[in-house]
Amino acid sequence: MKTSDFYYDLPQELIAQDPLEDRAGSKLLVLDKITGEIEHHVFRDIIDFLDPGDCLVVNDTKVIPARLIGSKVGTDAKIEVLLLKRKENNIWETLVKPGKKAKPGTVISFGDGLLTGEVLEVVEEGNRLIQFSFEGIFEEILDQLGQMPLPPYITHQLKDKNRYQTVYAKHEGSAAAPTAGLHFTPELLEAIQKKGVRLAHVTLHVGLGTFRPVKVDDVTEHHMHSEFYVVEEDQAKLINETKAAGGKIIAVGTTSCRTLEAATGEDGILKAGCGWTEIFIYPGYKFRMIDRLITNFHLPESTLLMLVSALAGKDKIMKAYEIAVKEKYRFFSFGDAMFITGN
Repeated sequence: MKTSDFYYDLPQELIAQDPLEDRAGSKLLVLDKITGEIEHHVFRDIIDFLDPGDCLVVNDTKVIPARLIGSKVGTDAKIEVLLLKRKENNIWETLVKPGKKAKPGTVISFGDGLLTGEVLEVVEEGNRLIQFSFEGIFEEILDQLGQMPLPPYITHQLKDKNRYQTVYAKHEGSAAAPTAGLHFTPELLEAIQKKGVRLAHVTLHVGLGTFRPVKVDDVTEHHMHSEFYVVEEDQAKLINETKAAGGKIIAVGTTSCRTLEAATGEDGILKAGCGWTEIFIYPGYKFRMIDRLITNFHLPESTLLMLVSALAGKDKIMKAYEIAVKEKYRFFSFGDAMFITGN
């Protein structure tokens, strides 16, 4: 299976640069994974495709304003730091640009010294371990100084930080939003629950590894970066009970999907707990837990496009993407949505 099998041509103007005013007003392409049939709807119509007894599983991670702009102490050279993973003792694994200015021992000042960071060492992929020094609460300082780490294909400045958060975001720790969830409003979620659909949550802190390009020709040789997930006891029970009763498990986004699949055993039972996962889902994968998936439109040759192809079949997905381009759907993080349905 070649990476180039997952290439499609996307006109630049279809990359959504700004979120819609109305979260639930985006387009929704509904793809039946069995028949390949495609329908066009508005996202709030999603309720019509959910049945009482189904379970919608969301990822309640919260994006931290992880992009910091600072200056090198001594030279005042501008340095950009992206927080990736929290370690112990205020040490973070980070992505630093330009890396050559951040050798071990370099001290970077942010917000006129409100926050300082010392580069300790260079680790895999050229990432830097930085130890931060500050007075007060780190999260509050970050909120004051940090910017939302929008993907590189979004060039517009985000006016409202909350538009890169889901309405149910709760546990801080992501470097990117679980974007399929951005389409939900509190009103839509309430209506879905009133219909008799259960709502469950898991947590997966999205790392930038999700967006790393696949640099190998053979898909199976790609190595996924690890991400931290949590499945709580009561949520595992709710999801397992739904499955046992014949209800559909609908993952909201590839992040919820990866969490559920990583934490489900060979026996098809979801295990409560937390840990790191490097699960890489591509065609040929046998799904253990999820039945259906709500997702956005993903980058050509990306691991996320491979994941949705594993669920619906590569040919059906590539055909759906071709139609989405023709129908001028909006693509990527702030773009429109797709619902992969079918028994």
